[in-house]
Amino acid sequence: MDIEVDENELKAAGAEVLPDGRRGVRIHGWEIESRKRPILNSINLHRWEQKLQTTHLPEMVFGESCLVLYHANSRVKIHFNAFDALIGWKQEALPPVEVPAAAKWKFRSKPFQQVILDYDYTFTTPYCGSEMIDINLEKHLMGATSEEGGCCLHWEDSDEQIDLVALANKEPILFYDEVVLYEDELADNGVSLLTVKVRVMPSCWFLLLRFWLRVDGVLVRLRDTRMYCAFESKASLSILRECCCRENSFQALSAKGYPSDSAAYGDPTLISQRLPVIKHKAQKLNIPCKMFDAEASL
Repeated sequence: MDIEVDENELKAAGAEVLPDGRRGVRIHGWEIESRKRPILNSINLHRWEQKLQTTHLPEMVFGESCLVLYHANSRVKIHFNAFDALIGWKQEALPPVEVPAAAKWKFRSKPFQQVILDYDYTFTTPYCGSEMIDINLEKHLMGATSEEGGCCLHWEDSDEQIDLVALANKEPILFYDEVVLYEDELADNGVSLLTVKVRVMPSCWFLLLRFWLRVDGVLVRLRDTRMYCAFESKASLSILRECCCRENSFQALSAKGYPSDSAAYGDPTLISQRLPVIKHKAQKLNIPCKMFDAEASL
């Protein structure tokens, strides 16, 4: 989805394009930037394997791609990257999804190799994003991973939910992008895909981090994290976050009259309502925007 931004709309919203060829916008104290880079080469993949203590990584890891949302006054940085997502995969360590015996041979890297799927080859992650109070101002737009430190933020459980109906109202889109973090075709047995999309309007920004899994003939899994921030007050910063996990087996879907053909499950948005909710959590982040004023004046 390509969005052509009207310069007049940007100006009317008090926004501007980021300088120096960076892809993103600056609006109401936020710098929102996306970076899309090629997949990791073999040298960097080996480094990641050492850091993550694994010999298994997705086929395509876009290790230098990221989405960063930085609020200059509060120094709040929310960012999304593949490394932190794979840390979540390692920590959750789900048991491997059972693959039909007739399809196991596809996972061989060499002829006659014995296939032992003793790890979560779907790369399912509980990752909901990375966030911090960024102390190092020079690195705030570099898409730093969690291992680079910073003060963590505290999300509180909330009854508030993101108004998706209101978000559907027609409003100029000042910036839109989608960043792929990693992808794997599960040896032609389906797809495992982690992406993050962001949309910036004159009144707010909204993003969707989505993990989408389809193991052909076996399982469909969808993990969505939505975040929403309205540009309402200069005195405080409020961000809503909703995490929703859905999944169902092909057997259960077929029993309800849905297609059993994997080709019918190519678009997670279209089939999400067919999947029962396994877990849902709504949270809110409240931060006074003047929390660093005293430090900044020193």
